[in-house]
Amino acid sequence: VQLVESGGGLVQPGGSQRLSCAASGFTLSNYVMSWYRQVPGKERELVATMPSSGGRTVYADSVKGRFTISRDNPKNTVYLQMSSLKPEDTAVYYCAAFGRISSWGQGTQVTVSS
Repeated sequence: VQLVESGGGLVQPGGSQRLSCAASGFTLSNYVMSWYRQVPGKERELVATMPSSGGRTVYADSVKGRFTISRDNPKNTVYLQMSSLKPEDTAVYYCAAFGRISSWGQGTQVTVSS
């Protein structure tokens, strides 16, 4: 059971970035999928969460209207599309799956800076 994030990097303020989280060993369509982020010295923060079926996608107030979580079930991948990025979005971003099991990815660094 594994989650692998990709797509992080350096982006300028106001820019966009898409993070991917590929699942192996389980079918992520059966799981609640979430993105979290963490900066040094602070607690991990929930960014967005998507239920396994139906239900409402939830976003942190700080990213509403700028970030979108989605999933591609045939590819067994979940995405986080980030736009209008701000320096305060700089963090390590983690994807997580919650259901019969829980699993976390290793994280990918996103740095928003000019």
